[in-house]
Amino acid sequence: MNYFELFGLSQDYNLDTQSLAETYRELQKRFHPDKFANASERDKLLALQKASEINDAFHTLKAPLRRAEYLLALAGLDIRGEQQTLRDPGFLMQQMEWREQLEEIAGSANPDDGIVELQQTLQAEKTALQQTLQQCLAEQAFEQAANAVRKLKFVFKFEDELEQLEESLLE
Repeated sequence: MNYFELFGLSQDYNLDTQSLAETYRELQKRFHPDKFANASERDKLLALQKASEINDAFHTLKAPLRRAEYLLALAGLDIRGEQQTLRDPGFLMQQMEWREQLEEIAGSANPDDGIVELQQTLQAEKTALQQTLQQCLAEQAFEQAANAVRKLKFVFKFEDELEQLEESLLE
């Protein structure tokens, strides 16, 4: 079953996360395995499978990157789990600059300003990439959308690295 249909949502990158969460809770109540404790083994198994599907669907749709990958998979371009290298020289240069900034922050006597500046830069990049992704999906430009997802994956991962550096500097 299509995850968007399961939650009664339109098949779109931008979705109402509150509605998603509310529908998730309703579906969980309806198909929770405990409600089928006295049912036949077949019905218990079906309820367990449905609860598992609901959980998978919810976790996929609530996470922007997983949601984008799922939309691409529905369009026939499955990039989930791929290890493809992005061939965008401009973005690769940007990555190197960010890595240099990260190294400078790590060696700085007062890293707070550098951390805040890099966080703001990454947030702006993430916002721009998400807008590009939304537009590419709307225009059914799936290969460009996939490249936006690949870039977003890097930005999210790099944000995690920055957060880990910040935490290590606070210790």
